[in-house]
Amino acid sequence: MPTITLPDGSHREFPRPVTVAEVAAAIGPGLAKAALAGRVDGRLVDTSHRLDGDAAVAIVTAKDADGLAIIRHSTAHLLAHAVKQLFPDAQVTIGPVIEDGFYYDFAFSRAFTPEDLELIEARMKELAAKDLPVSRELMPRDAAVEYFRAMGEQYKAEIIAAIPAGQEISLYRQDDFVDLCRGPHVPGTGRLQAFKLMKVAGAYWRGDSRNAMLQRIYGTAWADKGALKDYLHRLEEAEKRDHRRIGRDLDLFSLQEDAGGGLVFWHPKGARIRRVMEDYWRERHSAAGYDLLYTPHIALETLWHTSGHTDFYRESMYRPMEEDEQLYQLKPMNCPFHVLIYKDRLRSYRELPLRWAELGTVYRHEMSGALHGLMRVRGFTQDDAHVFCREEQIEDEIVRILDLNLEVLADFGFTAYEIELSTRPEKSVGTDAIWERATAGLRAALERKGLKYGVEEGGGAFYGPKIDVKIQDAIGRKWQCSTIQLDFNLPERFALEYVAADGQRHRPIMIHRALLGSLERFFGILVEHYAGVFPAWLAPVQAVALSITDSHADYAARIAETLKNQGFRAEADLRNEKIGFKIREHTLQRVPYMLVAGAREVETQTVAVRTRAGKDLGSMSLEDFAAVLQRDIACRGRTVLEG
Repeated sequence: MPTITLPDGSHREFPRPVTVAEVAAAIGPGLAKAALAGRVDGRLVDTSHRLDGDAAVAIVTAKDADGLAIIRHSTAHLLAHAVKQLFPDAQVTIGPVIEDGFYYDFAFSRAFTPEDLELIEARMKELAAKDLPVSRELMPRDAAVEYFRAMGEQYKAEIIAAIPAGQEISLYRQDDFVDLCRGPHVPGTGRLQAFKLMKVAGAYWRGDSRNAMLQRIYGTAWADKGALKDYLHRLEEAEKRDHRRIGRDLDLFSLQEDAGGGLVFWHPKGARIRRVMEDYWRERHSAAGYDLLYTPHIALETLWHTSGHTDFYRESMYRPMEEDEQLYQLKPMNCPFHVLIYKDRLRSYRELPLRWAELGTVYRHEMSGALHGLMRVRGFTQDDAHVFCREEQIEDEIVRILDLNLEVLADFGFTAYEIELSTRPEKSVGTDAIWERATAGLRAALERKGLKYGVEEGGGAFYGPKIDVKIQDAIGRKWQCSTIQLDFNLPERFALEYVAADGQRHRPIMIHRALLGSLERFFGILVEHYAGVFPAWLAPVQAVALSITDSHADYAARIAETLKNQGFRAEADLRNEKIGFKIREHTLQRVPYMLVAGAREVETQTVAVRTRAGKDLGSMSLEDFAAVLQRDIACRGRTVLEG
């Protein structure tokens, strides 16, 4: 008589063995209809899974993260089923779940076309409408190899042959389609109602360029059609906000292939925004007790051996350069340079914590296929900082960093975020005791701040645990920018010391910390977050004076010059064009304020103020407008004045 313990602590007793589906039905018809799978004693299983004894059971529905993953993986199988029906000669390989969807790789004699994708998606909908039962079967490994070989599925046979002999293989069947899979899967194809095929791309078998090129069909799947519609809308918005297109339209930056891929050229308007970001960054760090550093771009290769970067990051480092029979390395990180400054003399416990920050440009050898606008480049500037402290200072320093971190993100317009604490990975340095104390320090700082956080077990860096902050942009996408990492490795490798109060020498703890990540990537995120409509404090041109006719040009020029002299980023448009044309053009350029200068304004020594949102603020003196602009700038990204 199995006794089932439910998540709320209640119990259900059954007179005989039952399936997960029957447990769901006993709880209620609504749950039975929604059940996709079960979690039995923490393990995900199909709804057909039989419970012979006592167990803790949770019913998995589409509302659960696991439920959505099951929908997506089941939809990948539905895709493969449809492809095999339409193109019997295609061989199936693998079809995993990815962020927001899934893909499946196929070996086929010709390239799939957009028209093929339409046919495949239509067939998937037909198969889903039939609500075909999905069942799990077990087969001995050798028999499974022969089974798939007999079907001409050589890739599946190869995958199974790599599994140790003597094991049973888990297969899933839906009508005439059978696929290798660990599961679980939805109980029937009728549960798959909200999906769309997105694109086809090339992919090497097993990710190895020496192997055959396959065709990868990408798709997305959601719990319901409303969620699918919302996702497709977000994609549409993301395309409109693409920082590469907006960067070109607003003349902010370029990536010059003649100079090599992944290298950013900042144009005057983009450079203005970058300068504002850097000035702000320096001011905030100085106020937070950091001293600013400048370090070289290269160093002897031996430095990177000492730091351990050669062991862990060699594939991301450029080849060394030879000079005077010595090898020099472009820096992939700023950390060892700050360590050398610390080591320049013996430190006292009274000096700690030392807080050092640098906008340091580093270079990474990224593969050309991985480059993506400003989001993935080969040369970028990290907003880097390192804190050297005593172990008992960790919690206080983390709290200080979190305070600064969240304030800076809010000033840039990011107030929604997720925080994750990552613990010791399998491959790491340092003792269990110091890892436990360091992780406890990070946890205590988060709890002292009252911040909600998730835990990624084993997700820390090899040299220490970390906190990551993922910001959410205007269309709901999450970006990992900020990171706070504890490091016991570099102080040990470089034999860093400080003299404690008892006169003994001890190792300091090193905290690595970036708030924005890299200026280039963060700038790209800002462009997409604001869709190029930057708040006044960041806008490359904050106000433009527009002359109505040539007779008003001198006055418009004086307006712009006066504002420039007051520290504002202002320009004048004195072209012999209609005023409506000028307003439209500067609205498209996302200029926050347009100051129209005509006969009346010249006579009254005022300006007619119009916002890029089309709001008419009326006529006002230049002094009053400067006050309006100054207030807008002071709000940073937290408040939009123009409505």
